[in-house]
Amino acid sequence: MPIRAGSGNKQKDSTGKLATASKAGGVEGIWNTLLASPRKRDLVICTFLAVVTFALYSPVISHPFIFNYDDDGYVINNSHVQAGLVWKTVAWAFTSTEYSNWHPMTWVSHALDCELYGLNPAGHHATSLVLHALNVMLLFLLLVRATGAAGRSLLVAALFALHPFNVESVAWVAERKNVLSTLFFLLALGAYGWYSVRPGVKRYLVVAALFLLGLGAKPMIITLPCVLLLLDFWPLRRIQGWSEPSSPRHGASLEDRDQEIRPGNVNPWTLPVSQVPFSRLILEKLPLLVLSVGDGIVTVFAQRSYGAMHLVLPLWVRAENALYAYAMYVWKGFWPARLAVFYPYPAALTGWQLGLAAVFVVCISALVWRDRASRPYLVTGWLWFLGALVPVIGLIQVGEQAMADRYAYIPMIGIFLMAVWSAADLAQSRKFSFPSCVKTAAAVLVILSLFTSEQIRYWQSAYDLWLHTVNVTKDNFFAEENLSAALLMSDRSEEALPHLRNAVRIRPLDPSGHLNLAADLALNSHPQDAISEYERAISLAPDPKMLVVAYQTLGRLYGERGNYSKARESYQQALRIDPQDVNAKNALDELDFSEAIRDVAESPSGQGYLRLGQLMQQRGQVSEARDAYEQALHLDPKLDEAQKALHALNSNNE
Repeated sequence: MPIRAGSGNKQKDSTGKLATASKAGGVEGIWNTLLASPRKRDLVICTFLAVVTFALYSPVISHPFIFNYDDDGYVINNSHVQAGLVWKTVAWAFTSTEYSNWHPMTWVSHALDCELYGLNPAGHHATSLVLHALNVMLLFLLLVRATGAAGRSLLVAALFALHPFNVESVAWVAERKNVLSTLFFLLALGAYGWYSVRPGVKRYLVVAALFLLGLGAKPMIITLPCVLLLLDFWPLRRIQGWSEPSSPRHGASLEDRDQEIRPGNVNPWTLPVSQVPFSRLILEKLPLLVLSVGDGIVTVFAQRSYGAMHLVLPLWVRAENALYAYAMYVWKGFWPARLAVFYPYPAALTGWQLGLAAVFVVCISALVWRDRASRPYLVTGWLWFLGALVPVIGLIQVGEQAMADRYAYIPMIGIFLMAVWSAADLAQSRKFSFPSCVKTAAAVLVILSLFTSEQIRYWQSAYDLWLHTVNVTKDNFFAEENLSAALLMSDRSEEALPHLRNAVRIRPLDPSGHLNLAADLALNSHPQDAISEYERAISLAPDPKMLVVAYQTLGRLYGERGNYSKARESYQQALRIDPQDVNAKNALDELDFSEAIRDVAESPSGQGYLRLGQLMQQRGQVSEARDAYEQALHLDPKLDEAQKALHALNSNNE
């Protein structure tokens, strides 16, 4: 609570007390000046939030792209994006479903970055950081405008800014879609508040347009219509008969404005919205729901066509994981240790894990429902969290992750809201002093900042990222493979071997693991082990392209070991799968040529030199072919085929 005006001026019995009074009066004067002007207060707070966010996340600007985790497909190797913001790229962005989603706004964002910065990762990272800072400031402005509680709104926004859960969304260039879609999501919420004050078609269209732009960045925000219904319940209180309406009270005293709003009290600073029947609010959301359904259909089509939904698990397994993931998101929200860029799907969840998760979710749900009248923010926050995670909780399995930090970017706002408002109510009921509350909040934010700073450090290279992921997760096939790729990129192929062996151990039936291990074994002079791994991969691989690569490399290894019949058979297998494969053709020709040279060296004969001459002629070695034909006739003067070949060769030269 602020210091009361004049509290120090009465104490004039000593110089020290006068100095204290003067100091208190100065702080009080600044505080009262800010409170007297909400715009000035909000500007100062937004500036503070932006500065803190930039200061904490500034190291990401010096980080590279993560070459083996979508940054390659989104930027590094994407010719459309690298072309910059040209019409051809824009047209492609609105028709492409690459990388499992229809998200044209994300593609346009990356193209704009390439237009401005080329392939300098610093610019791409800076854009993501700016978007995150904008989201932080928007969240504060939305909350303070809807609730009038500046202190609580500041703390929620600060948690959102500094929580390590959000590092993945900011530090990973390919996850631009998350921070960009959230920007449009929050703008749509703001437009909805504007619409609620004075409902009309034009204002509604602004909400719909912003929602559509958000969907064009990432489909995860399809739950926006449901979030708007939650906001109708609290803090807007638009539902007729469910609570007292929000209404402004002009001329409130400075002391009234400074007080945090108690549960059940009418907030004098909330939006002046009118209450309407619940049925009308439902109808009001239907057009937005149509947009959600449409985008959901497009997303499922894109993900299936791209192969992102190839992992098919029984529904009961997915449901168990979803329940457990809900509990884990909350747990990691309050204790954000051992965060990873990829959490593998658990082999099996124990009964006690599922039981604890179920008890937690059910108990929290029951508590927030019980207190829906006295503490309505609990219902809004909890259902915001549960609902916003529905598209990515795993009931419809997309990809192989059990959960992901980036998925918590929007949902955790609900948990932050619940935690801050509950803590503030507790502080008021226990009459904790204002300085004590500030110190406690500052301590929490500092601790979170330390976690976040450490998490940001892991994104300084692909090697650091995947090494950390391997260390904090168990049996992580995806992380083991990517860590080995990072080691191979750094010419540390021998160090990559144990991680490739781990990948094969974790998934013995995955052909890609055997292929990668085989390639590294060959690179490290273990040809026989490499051959065994390639043969194992061939027995498992259904992908023709994968088989062609395996047969080609197998042919080379057999050839190096002198098993030319096996080498020939391998190249021929590759050509049976893809008759147009140039590499296999060239390798087979080279094998034939080497075999011909070896034959005439070991056992000279007319037929041997004839075959050598034909191969040389095919390779364009005309003079060498002539010598071979002459040598064939020298060894077998009656060899008519050699005579004809030599005559034809001489005739062509004439």
